[in-house]
Amino acid sequence: MSRGKRVQAPQIEVNLLREGLKESTHYAEAVVCDTKGRVLSVAGDAESSAFIRSALKPFQALAIVGTGGVSSYKLSDRDLAVICGSHQGTKEHARQVFRILWQAELEPNSLQCPVPHGKGSALEHNCSGKHAGMLLTCQHCNWSLSGYMDKSHPVQQLILKKIAELLHMPPQEFIGAKDDCGVPTYLMQLSQMATLYAHLASGDRLDLERVSRAMTHHPAMVSGEGGFDTELMRLSEGEIVSKSGAEGIQCIGRVGEGLGLAIKVKDGAKRAKYAVALDLLTRLGWISPAVSDVLSEQFLSLCAYKRLDVVGELSFV
Repeated sequence: MSRGKRVQAPQIEVNLLREGLKESTHYAEAVVCDTKGRVLSVAGDAESSAFIRSALKPFQALAIVGTGGVSSYKLSDRDLAVICGSHQGTKEHARQVFRILWQAELEPNSLQCPVPHGKGSALEHNCSGKHAGMLLTCQHCNWSLSGYMDKSHPVQQLILKKIAELLHMPPQEFIGAKDDCGVPTYLMQLSQMATLYAHLASGDRLDLERVSRAMTHHPAMVSGEGGFDTELMRLSEGEIVSKSGAEGIQCIGRVGEGLGLAIKVKDGAKRAKYAVALDLLTRLGWISPAVSDVLSEQFLSLCAYKRLDVVGELSFV
């Protein structure tokens, strides 16, 4: 990807107000990029780095899409959406992941993601769809199912290669570490995350377009009822593709325009990233005021006495 001079601007504040009085403050950075990696607007430092966490899932799904596994196992867009998702472990979600494994005649005990506390199966883990997609890729390519979470395994090397190609970087330059579910995630600049989502939303590649379409057509599989990604994609009616990551990561693409937005809340607060996302999406014109009002009522008004208030905006480069 292109690299120019370091781009910085004032970061964004998110204040928790209790009956109008400031009680707590979060700080966030955000950047908008196009598919060439050009920084179009920024708050904070566009080259600030963080682990992309679960916002990587749509790109990890490229393994099953790109190898032909989706067609081979007759996976639906609904299946692909849950592969990209961080779901709630409901019966609906667990059954969808079970269906994916069933198509390849794999058992749920093939999943190496943890069994959530108080649950009975790894199918209920919020990353089970991602793991199922990796297992099907291994089955399709005749790779070993054991050790599929290791960074040296062919499925993880394939995923890294696809990410590196999108960002025009050598794979060996990426710094990886295990995510909470055990598979690799990567340290990236915010501008790199935004560039990935610009590609996801552009419609220029058939594999990415398939992933984006699955997510926007079946948003309930991505986070679940009441989840930010699900509600944003449902209300925006296919114009936005969105995926959260832990520790304050939120990535969003403007479908059909090849623009990506990446947000990092510095203290990792989930509530603050949603507030920043809604504020910026409204200012950018990516969502309508009506959609913004509905989502703000759900994600900014925390109760009768508390609400979130965003101070600051993107600086255009």
